[in-house]
Amino acid sequence: MSSVAAAVAEATATLTDAGVASPLFDAQTLAASVLGIDRMQLIFSRDAEMPEAFFDLVAQRAARVPLQHIVGSASFGPLELAVGPGVFIPRPETELLALWALEQVEELQRQGVEKPRVLDLCTGSGALALYVASRARGAEVHAVELDPQAAAWTRRNIAAHAPWVELTMADVTAPGLLAGEAAFDVIVSNPPYVPASTPVSPEVQADPQHAVFSGESGMDCIVAMMPNVVALSRPGTVVGIEHDDATSAQVVDVFGASGQFEQVQPRQDLAGRLRFVTARRRGE
Repeated sequence: MSSVAAAVAEATATLTDAGVASPLFDAQTLAASVLGIDRMQLIFSRDAEMPEAFFDLVAQRAARVPLQHIVGSASFGPLELAVGPGVFIPRPETELLALWALEQVEELQRQGVEKPRVLDLCTGSGALALYVASRARGAEVHAVELDPQAAAWTRRNIAAHAPWVELTMADVTAPGLLAGEAAFDVIVSNPPYVPASTPVSPEVQADPQHAVFSGESGMDCIVAMMPNVVALSRPGTVVGIEHDDATSAQVVDVFGASGQFEQVQPRQDLAGRLRFVTARRRGE
């Protein structure tokens, strides 16, 4: 049997050789999962014996099974979201869009809007909807997802974090989406947006491909859902849409082509890359 410290060191080397982007973090996360402790507590267990199950998990990760699939969850801000095969794994860069949405809701509440209406299009695991709903109590949060497999994970996360979130199974590009619903105050989306010819890592290949790729330009979904964004907004509604590194200008153009938005602003992620665009619906 190996000690925890020795096993983590060995796993880090194995994952490095396998081309894993964050080998030490992943080895530590797998160790913490097997031991049933927080990753930061590993230092206090350095000399303990590492269970053999750890090495099975390392072998899976070395085969490029996503870390989140192995441990069964993905961190997203303060949330631990259940994920697995069939649902897109939320990424840290999307947290800035989530934080922006939360700030918009909180500002509306300060202005006296008791129940701001929030819509998350292409919700996947429910990350954006649940980030807002779990922190802005009183907000009326709706989420839309097309894929039944993904929606199973969404429902699980809604039940765990914010049971009042309303999930609708629908295509965000279909005419008449949420017909009959009142307009929303905040609309966010992390849609499929990667151009079809873009090479991606094995971990991204494990995501549902329809949740990743969106035509040759990466813009198919964003372009097709914009009429629904317009229809479900009203003067003053704010919108935030995540996009590929290379398509910020195209997303700005889509907002502009609608003729309905002002204050269209490209925004960067923590790495300094243009990652999402925000806009405000014009007044009448």
